[in-house]
Amino acid sequence: MTLISLLYIYIAFRLKHFMCDFILQTDWMALSKGQPGKEGYKALFSHTTIHAIGTLLIILVFMPSLWWLALIDFVVHSIVDRFKGVITLNKHWNTKDTAFWWAFGADQELHNFTHLAYIVAIVIYQGGLAL
Repeated sequence: MTLISLLYIYIAFRLKHFMCDFILQTDWMALSKGQPGKEGYKALFSHTTIHAIGTLLIILVFMPSLWWLALIDFVVHSIVDRFKGVITLNKHWNTKDTAFWWAFGADQELHNFTHLAYIVAIVIYQGGLAL
């Protein structure tokens, strides 16, 4: 893999994350995924399915044999978002609270590190990075 290919993968994951977390995520998903019970999980899994599909599309372009990373993305994204949603709901944090933004930032960085792990897996499976 070349450095330019690595850059393309990185940009693809950043665009995917922006699209799935901000453009394609509805108010219902964003506000309900931390709610208890069926409604909370329905919103959460609707959101994380979109992420998994986005990851699958990227993986199919760069390393189709790693298609299963989309399933891992579904699970990891679900855990991270559920945790953040439940905490912000239980603590009654909103956009006026500093803690809300800390939780939001931690959530985003965990997703970034998850994408980094996928990129490392792609690089390893493609035989490393040619400098």
